[in-house]
Amino acid sequence: MKLSVLGSGAVGAAVVELAGEYGHEVVAVADSASAAVDESGLDAEAVLERKRTDGRVGDADADAALEADYDVLVEATPTTLGDAEPGFSHVKQALERDRHVVLANKGPVAERYDELRSLEADSAGSVRFEAAVGGAIPILSTIADLDGQVTAARGVLNGTANFILSRMAAEGLGYEHVLAEAQDLGVAEADPTFDVEGTDAALKCVILANVLYEDTYTLEDASVEGIADLPGSALELAAEDGRTIRLIGDVSDGEVSVAPRLVPENGTLAVSGTLNIIQLETAHAGQLNISGRGAGGPETASAVLADVGRLPPLE
Repeated sequence: MKLSVLGSGAVGAAVVELAGEYGHEVVAVADSASAAVDESGLDAEAVLERKRTDGRVGDADADAALEADYDVLVEATPTTLGDAEPGFSHVKQALERDRHVVLANKGPVAERYDELRSLEADSAGSVRFEAAVGGAIPILSTIADLDGQVTAARGVLNGTANFILSRMAAEGLGYEHVLAEAQDLGVAEADPTFDVEGTDAALKCVILANVLYEDTYTLEDASVEGIADLPGSALELAAEDGRTIRLIGDVSDGEVSVAPRLVPENGTLAVSGTLNIIQLETAHAGQLNISGRGAGGPETASAVLADVGRLPPLE
């Protein structure tokens, strides 16, 4: 497949770097200000080196990547809320050209799912978004393989929040101290709001709800509580009872919620560090647990490229 990659952050750059290993060719890459386009195939190393040294991927206008001759548009620009722009417009343009779309960007799937599916229905292209939920963990493909059996999903879906809670519990440290440590290690962003307030996990749960219920959930339909106000004493009290606290996302009975929850200290949901885990409740196969790295450039790129591999050839 010929790929056009929008976004040159950790995920987009990793897709450009790894695409050849999966048998695909990158013909265009865009960052916020520029694009590199070569319909015979870009030199991935040269493009990424230019980004590192010059702060831009190429000399063309960024829109050139949308106009290139590609089979699959990889949308890896930052997630935005509300109207999910500019990601949604990128998807729309690709589908109107009868091209496939693979999303790492959660916005269009979480905030405008019904419009996304409507555009897909009118296009020869398909939309896939495994990378938008759980990084490298094959959550959506597992749900698809179970063919309607999955009735509910819950789990730890944000590595930053999980790292903070793990450290607070293990070392008896306060939230602000551990947050600063996470930022120093690059586990938390300089502005960690999206992660610690539960928004990131909620978006992933909204996407799961849309897939499980084939409905039109958005962030407004989710009940969301983060970890910023959680005192260290709560973790200490939990430990006295053989439990700990994790930020748990839950999609069940038509409801979506994210909040700190008590879980058994040695239980399945008490993953540590930046690991993620998802539990799927099924009608006939019982409970399935899938864990792994829920973020990271190469990890998330592996989900993007797996989606590309599932796409049919365009006629």
